[in-house]
Amino acid sequence: MANAHKIIGLPHPADRAPGPVRPMSAAHRYVNLAAVILPAAAIVVAGILTWGHGVDTADLIALITAYLLTGLGITVGFHRLLTHCSFTAPRWLELTLAVLGTATAQGPAIMWVADHRKHHAFADLDGDPHSPHTHERGIIHGLWHAHIGWILKCHGGADWRRFAPEMVDDRAMRRISRWAGPIVLASLALSFCAGWLIDDGLAGAARMLLWAGLVRIFLFQHFASFAVNSLCHTFGRRRFTTTDQSTNLSWLALPSLGEAWHNNHHAFPRSATHGLHRSELDLSGYVIRALEAVGLAHDVVRIPSSRQDERTATSGAQ
Repeated sequence: MANAHKIIGLPHPADRAPGPVRPMSAAHRYVNLAAVILPAAAIVVAGILTWGHGVDTADLIALITAYLLTGLGITVGFHRLLTHCSFTAPRWLELTLAVLGTATAQGPAIMWVADHRKHHAFADLDGDPHSPHTHERGIIHGLWHAHIGWILKCHGGADWRRFAPEMVDDRAMRRISRWAGPIVLASLALSFCAGWLIDDGLAGAARMLLWAGLVRIFLFQHFASFAVNSLCHTFGRRRFTTTDQSTNLSWLALPSLGEAWHNNHHAFPRSATHGLHRSELDLSGYVIRALEAVGLAHDVVRIPSSRQDERTATSGAQ
């Protein structure tokens, strides 16, 4: 990923046109629709099953473990490592994080990186794939578009060769991206098999598939990735002035594994840590620090306080 550093410094949107959007095929739309509807249906089933009965401890532990592993695949892997090159890592770890991130059912790694780099290049302007502020029908429809609507309309629309050329040229990343669907299914199968082994039966396997598989996907989609796209460009506080409308949402910091310090991130996109103040909880940043401590993360990008102080801070809620 050495060439990726050249991609991060994308010109200001005023210096370039958004370019054509890759058309979404009907099959792509139907797959995305299933990836949104099935986990949502699982939440309803989980609620019915746990009404008056609570949640089995093993299922809850499996849910949290799977949420953290696959979620960090997105936040540490897809986002901070592959998209923004906030640090470097051994090849095996880079590929492992790419596989884990793929298991969140948010699409192929190359597609995710290209879409996100385009988001930064045109944040909250024409060309941003998921801004809540470029929708002509008002803020409610804008929030819907940024949260889910874009998944069914323009997901994967960024030109891969333009926004993620080094990943397109990476044979292993192409292979992982090509096998995105099977990787998601394998993660669900692994949950099913783990439940069968732990509970020694079909009932336990079904419960584990529900909680560590589908419920896990729903929770991370809606309380991490989707919520950052929509809520963190609409509500919250702005610590730094930026050309977009990104915000920080402290209550979303834990479920998003630190991604909700979104205004901090847009102010300093290459920072490995999004929680720039010691009071700002950033689990993904802590993981990167731990990886660095054991020699698995290098060239970690940090933003000194002097650079932070140079930015004009704003106050009040948005």
